[in-house]
Amino acid sequence: MTPQRNTGAGAEAELPEYAGHYRLESCLGSGGMGVVHLARSTSGLKLAVKVVHAEFAKDREFRGRFRQEVAAARKVSGAFTAPVVDADPEADRPWMATLYIPGPTLSEHVKRNGPMPPAQLRRLMAGLAEALRDIHRVGVVHRDLKPSNVLLAEDGPKVIDFGISRPKDSELRTETGKLIGTPPFMAPEQFRRPREVGPAADIFALGSVLVHASTGRGPFDSDSPYVVAYQVVHDEPDIAGVPEELAPLVLRCLAKEPEDRPTPDELMRELRSLSASYDTQAFIPAQRIREEDGDSATPGEQPSAAAPEPKPRGPWKATRRRMAVAAGSSVLVLGGLVGSVLWLGGGDPTPAGATGQGSAPAFTAWHADAAAKDGSGMPRCVAGAGKLLCVRSGLAFGLDPADGRLLWRHRVADERSSDSPSLSGGLLLLPTDGRRQVTALDPATGSPRWERDLSAFQGMEITRSMLLAVGADGKVTGMDSTSGRAKWSRSLSGSGTPSLSSFAGDPLVYVTSTSDTGAHTLVTALDPVTGAQRWQSRPAGDLRPVGSAGGSLFLLSLDTSAGETDAVVRYTPGTGATRRVALPVPRVAPAATVRGDVVYLLAAGGSLEAVDVGSGRQLWELQTSVTRGSAPAADGRYVYVTAADGRLLAADARKGTLVGQTPARLGANASEVTASLSAPLVLGTHVYATAPDGSVFAVDAEAPGGW
Repeated sequence: MTPQRNTGAGAEAELPEYAGHYRLESCLGSGGMGVVHLARSTSGLKLAVKVVHAEFAKDREFRGRFRQEVAAARKVSGAFTAPVVDADPEADRPWMATLYIPGPTLSEHVKRNGPMPPAQLRRLMAGLAEALRDIHRVGVVHRDLKPSNVLLAEDGPKVIDFGISRPKDSELRTETGKLIGTPPFMAPEQFRRPREVGPAADIFALGSVLVHASTGRGPFDSDSPYVVAYQVVHDEPDIAGVPEELAPLVLRCLAKEPEDRPTPDELMRELRSLSASYDTQAFIPAQRIREEDGDSATPGEQPSAAAPEPKPRGPWKATRRRMAVAAGSSVLVLGGLVGSVLWLGGGDPTPAGATGQGSAPAFTAWHADAAAKDGSGMPRCVAGAGKLLCVRSGLAFGLDPADGRLLWRHRVADERSSDSPSLSGGLLLLPTDGRRQVTALDPATGSPRWERDLSAFQGMEITRSMLLAVGADGKVTGMDSTSGRAKWSRSLSGSGTPSLSSFAGDPLVYVTSTSDTGAHTLVTALDPVTGAQRWQSRPAGDLRPVGSAGGSLFLLSLDTSAGETDAVVRYTPGTGATRRVALPVPRVAPAATVRGDVVYLLAAGGSLEAVDVGSGRQLWELQTSVTRGSAPAADGRYVYVTAADGRLLAADARKGTLVGQTPARLGANASEVTASLSAPLVLGTHVYATAPDGSVFAVDAEAPGGW
């Protein structure tokens, strides 16, 4: 391969072919510290890779700053910041690779479309406040938050470029007389006492960024950086044009003294009072300009070479995004996925459309929206009877798993259900009316078979052949899924209303009841067909079953005082042995799945990790930036999770590296949020999922890099 050449200002005449094992395909742009390339991993995953200029690579002090930048970017990867995929600050030419996701910077968006409307400003401010909370929580101060360092991705704003950020305990200090930052967005203390800059400086910058997003200018404006510096330190900010409801918050952010500014948490609380729905809305620029092939790139804050863009598919032809390289940027960080999308999950683990002897027909990825215009919400599906059996609020339907062809549809008298269907007793069972009723359909035709009123019960669980329900008195009732008739009923010891759990491939159902103090959890294993008790145990802690494998039950332990999950527990009834593996970092509301002795967890905020209970250690951790996702699904090669904009993410199950993702499929109702999410459905070499646009899609599980 001939070395790439770049005509951008300040870049080397010849660019390297690889950074580590990542192939550099084209130049996205050049900053003062390095060149940012569009690159691909071995699996085909698109990345943005920054390679440091050769002249700086020889500078010992610069290498120290670059190591600090990599460390800061890795530490703060979260819902509204971006994950680092790989880096080598010790290479001859230091480099850092981040996920490539097209999106304009806030600076570019305002130049192109003008000031943002109030609703978008609230979501922007909320996203930036949450990003700063994540950044400050790990002891990092950004110090250069500005419009060109805010990336407007489909699913929310992302804070990028940690080139001059530093941990509060860093040994690298600002040099006397050297100004580090961008004057229009710097806090007064950055001019007066730069060695004492703390998290409050980022809050000041957030206020300036909001003024820019509201008006197209900053709160302190002049062609001279020296005049701007004087205004920042001595003058009152000009916030004319900022929406009235946000003006008081912005003014508090722009207070001259750091102690007078709000914290990120205080900002988020205030914003909730302004708009209760701000944190459930996806960020979608309201004014988009369609770009035809061949259009020149919108001028950014510095000259840059436009990167080749993948052509969008389906309804996304009018929503093309470009990557902008920030002025003076020392890193182009692209990534982050947040929120929710419903996936296929649960039910019969038998592969849909499985064949007997001989070669299976070639599989072609498909995307079906035959039922997208009916019902509402995102479909939830289960595999069984040679079909994909799906439900949306108000509609049930069956699809051919080979090509997504619609086989049948049936109206359901329920517009609010967010529960997944289950295949049980040869029928498709649909919890409806807030789980107060269950409707059974023929999976071949969609015709109704029976209905059962469950309003007298407090909870339910569906197994392969039985419907189990628990009452407020703790009594569990087993009903035959074929007819809906009760078969047995029994009372169990324990306090409060017990919970029911069952797992694919496990013949038992688990009834759990936690003591009032949370000191222990009573776990009872029942035969769902007869109600017979198989075993009972009382392990220590407030525990929740998440899976079973190899004759053992796996549970998550909740620290009741902190409200966080702090350990994975394995209980083996055959020996009575209990093994507890503490998590390196307690997690908030993690969803989990089990494969062998490994438990995969996706926590709120996007941390995906693998914990090997057999060896008693964490295997890896990956920051996916999925604020709210499904339980992971694993097939031994990859771990699959979900994201708010309809993307399916795949991570290498052994290494914990991100290897692929599908395109976004938001649809018209992007602001809708579902109460709970189900996991992707992995069947052999296929992965099936659903999206917010109401569609169901299938991809090749063996090649996630090509999604």
